Amino acid sequence: MTAAPPLPPKPPARPDRVSLWRYLRLFRRDILSAQPARLYRAWMAEFRTPFFRSYMCNDPALVDLVLKERPRDFPKSNRIREGLTPLLGNSVFVTNGGTWERQRRIIDPAFEGGRLRDTFPAMRAAAEAMLARLAPRADGKPVEMEFEASHAAADVIFRTLFSIPIEDATASAVFHEFRRHQQEQPILNLAAFLPLPRWMPRFHSRTTRQTAARIRQLIESLTAARAAEIATGTAPDDLATKIMTFPDPQTGARFDTAEMVDQVAIFFLAGHETSASALAWALYLLATHPDWQERLAAEAQEQLGETADFTVMGRLKLARAVFREAMRLYPPVPMMVRQTRCPVRLRDREAPAGAQIVLSPWHLHRHERLWDNPDGFDPARFETENGREGLRHAYIPFSAGPRVCPGAGFAMVEGPLLLAMVLRDFRLTALPDRVPVPAAHLTVRSANGIWLKLERRTS
Repeated sequence: MTAAPPLPPKPPARPDRVSLWRYLRLFRRDILSAQPARLYRAWMAEFRTPFFRSYMCNDPALVDLVLKERPRDFPKSNRIREGLTPLLGNSVFVTNGGTWERQRRIIDPAFEGGRLRDTFPAMRAAAEAMLARLAPRADGKPVEMEFEASHAAADVIFRTLFSIPIEDATASAVFHEFRRHQQEQPILNLAAFLPLPRWMPRFHSRTTRQTAARIRQLIESLTAARAAEIATGTAPDDLATKIMTFPDPQTGARFDTAEMVDQVAIFFLAGHETSASALAWALYLLATHPDWQERLAAEAQEQLGETADFTVMGRLKLARAVFREAMRLYPPVPMMVRQTRCPVRLRDREAPAGAQIVLSPWHLHRHERLWDNPDGFDPARFETENGREGLRHAYIPFSAGPRVCPGAGFAMVEGPLLLAMVLRDFRLTALPDRVPVPAAHLTVRSANGIWLKLERRTS
């Protein structure tokens, strides 16, 4: 009898009670292992510090309240933007109110369903480039697939946004600077925990400030060049052109270069970092579940011919299910933080104005009361009643409601396509002595990389 594959790796939980100082140290290092195991069963938990109260809400009714029913009463928390401001500035990811609404009115049309068909050739070209980079490395030696996934996802972003491949000098520079920034920048800095006045420095490290400034300078050069092309009528019809030329339906105003730098920064962070995280974990999960790997490879080899077009995405059903399950187990953004605009009752608690509301896809997606076999890898779960119920009420990798990620549809084309094309050409083998350890910084990555062996498949 074949032994069942091990459960996918999960970070260790901390003890139920630790000192505030210990908790803050754990939180800065990795927000996942800083949480107690009871949160995988709790509907809600309250945390008190000398400076603020926070409430983690795992009850689907509370998640809907915050994201769908009363989103204006739960704006994005300013504590989260403290650590992201050097890179993201005033981007749509961190703004609230009228500023956010204006930004979404301009951005959303570029990611409407019909636009995805236009971006498909660029996505496929990036996937082919990834396969070409992997081919010489399919020799049985370990390959760090998290880096390869990041490289490919960054390539997708630059091809679809600016019509340039990752080999372009500016694109390559942004990619490598971002990797330095990611390694240095924790998801939260000191100002997220302490009520510092606006004039006080935020204690970002020198490397964080330098890499963020360099990335923004490079993005500014791309957006300024595109603005000049738009002015002369020579700009390609890609996402950057669509966003920069689309007027706000209410005011007629467009993004200027400075505003566009902020938006491109979050497109790069959200559009490449999150997709790379999900793709890398999906590849690892398939490497540790050979039966699912072979089924997906068979689907990919049957459906992905040399000239497959956008319609193939409707036939890559297993690739989509695997990618969706990977994002359930390893949601790229593990926690989202809102802030109460007014007092609100949460189950049996009264949360005051200014309280921090934590929505945790990480815990919601693995909640023991909501999912069958919550820690197991099972792409077929979404065909069951429990899985369908989970999708409706306990699955938020892209958030939900008005603030749902505008690139969600984009990601659900890119991820399954890259996954299927890799599995069409390569067989993946996990390394028993190099089990990845999930850790959350900007996204859920492995603390020690995701190392796999590759070998070429025959037709």
